[in-house]
Amino acid sequence: MYQKFQATQIFTGTELLEDQLVLITDQKGTVEAIVGIEDAGEDIQNFEGILSPGLINAHCHLELSHMKDMIPAKTGLQEFVKQIVSLRKVDDQVIADAIEKAEDEMLANGIVAVGDISNTLDTLNQKIKNRIAYYTFVELYDLDPERALDKITAGIAIQKQYQNSGIRASLVPHAPYSVTNSLWKLLAEHFGAHTITMHNQETLDENEFFKTKSGSFLGMYERTKVSLDFFKATGLSSLQSVLPIFKNAAASILVHNSFTSVEDIQAVHAVMPNTSWCLCPNANQYIEEAMPPIALLRSQNANIVVGTDSYASNWSLNIVDELKTIQKFNPTIPLAEMLTWATLNGATALQMDKELGSFEKGKKPGVILIENIGAENNLSNVISRRIK
Repeated sequence: MYQKFQATQIFTGTELLEDQLVLITDQKGTVEAIVGIEDAGEDIQNFEGILSPGLINAHCHLELSHMKDMIPAKTGLQEFVKQIVSLRKVDDQVIADAIEKAEDEMLANGIVAVGDISNTLDTLNQKIKNRIAYYTFVELYDLDPERALDKITAGIAIQKQYQNSGIRASLVPHAPYSVTNSLWKLLAEHFGAHTITMHNQETLDENEFFKTKSGSFLGMYERTKVSLDFFKATGLSSLQSVLPIFKNAAASILVHNSFTSVEDIQAVHAVMPNTSWCLCPNANQYIEEAMPPIALLRSQNANIVVGTDSYASNWSLNIVDELKTIQKFNPTIPLAEMLTWATLNGATALQMDKELGSFEKGKKPGVILIENIGAENNLSNVISRRIK
């Protein structure tokens, strides 16, 4: 038995097809074909809107879901990080309930896979339910070179527990400014064939710190009583400073990129062709009132993906809401291009494109409906929901 879906348009994962076409799947959602309506037979389900493969959230912090509405918006990255640290210690059940509720929201909005940052095992019990596909990034950070071995050992233990539960996991750095050279070298030994992700250039101060060892980051380290005697200015941007080690990753996702330059992009593309650039515009607005350089990334033919970040830094965990913000600041980007970022590109970045991301025969990408699209593909009132 087959299920048959027709809508105003079908988005395949790379292009928008007009009506008079029907998507056919088996009962479990595996794609059979897209055929003309004259060849589809009977029992066709009809919808107004766009049928699309399930959405891919390439960057999230599910374990921070209990922090929804707790951190004021627009306070800047350093104050945001300070608040995160102070709000982590709450009752385990509060954390678990918030994680489940956040996953419910993502599922209802049509998200089928998530690249999830994990500093703990808080999300493990939810992930093993297999309602959404996860690539878990076990994130490490520390500014004491003497603790690097302890950090990597603890990270490996967390990684193995996820992997032993059937969840793909890799060890990743938090950001250039929060990982010592000692820890970087240990991390690189575990990159292998994994996708590696990293927060990148969320604030101008990050680049200033690496170029000249000056600026407001010095105060942040002073407050945490971290000695920076080991750190030497590189004269380069933060991204280019860590690129000699980061380039050993088989595939990578750079997240935020609000203050990334054309020289940074070109340096990465020269040595890391399998890099994806993740846009989290609502988080950038929430924290720094910034936007990633989307026009610049497009001009450099960057592979773009989309994430929501966490409830600590966002008003929703909805990829469509991210596309709305992208369109608000970049109204000329074709809808099909943005949807490709949110589907096939995301699936490829998470090494899940054999199953997800596009309506190709044999894949099981989920089927979602994007509704309420306005004139000239205006997304202001759009909603998305999973239908298969």
